[in-house]
Amino acid sequence: MYKVFINHKEIILTSTTPNGKLGKVLPLKSTSFNTIIRKFRTTRLKRLYLIHDNPKKILSDFKKKLPVTIAAGGVVQHENGKILFIYRKNKWDLPKGKVNKDESLEDAAEREVREETGVKKIKIGKLAGITYHIFKRNNCYQLKESHWFFMKSSYGGTLVPEFKEHITKANWKNKNKTVKAIKKTYPNIKDLFDQSNLIIALFGEE
Repeated sequence: MYKVFINHKEIILTSTTPNGKLGKVLPLKSTSFNTIIRKFRTTRLKRLYLIHDNPKKILSDFKKKLPVTIAAGGVVQHENGKILFIYRKNKWDLPKGKVNKDESLEDAAEREVREETGVKKIKIGKLAGITYHIFKRNNCYQLKESHWFFMKSSYGGTLVPEFKEHITKANWKNKNKTVKAIKKTYPNIKDLFDQSNLIIALFGEE
């Protein structure tokens, strides 16, 4: 199963038909992306299920419906335990950006963290998770596939938000402030914290 977010609405890609009235159910193969958008625009629908009979082809077949942008970013934890957040367009977010041609996901993730926050002395770790959301640019919908990596840093310098990318703040946050930031972030970031149980992974059990 995969979750794809359009603002605060969800597309669930699955091979299992949901029980009960949890949302609209449509066949993935024969449903156009225009139909999906129209369903969300003309109804109060919050969740739409796209069913595919082959779980191995769910994601690849969905990607055929619209352009795909690959991005990479970091779940960066300082040696003092705090987590790195950026503030952009009235939402807390994690640093990330588009992967350049011939650039590895790891290199792109590390570069974007440096560019968007000024943080250096980064040690990249394993993949924390992958999120999917749909955005609109130049009047065209695109699917963004974001690969998130655990990172460690001992950087003690000043954080420098990348203003040209509309980032107005870059902050290290402790556990309590991280929990508050998650309440004011994007659905895909909330999903990343949920799917990887990041609060426990980063801060440990109570």
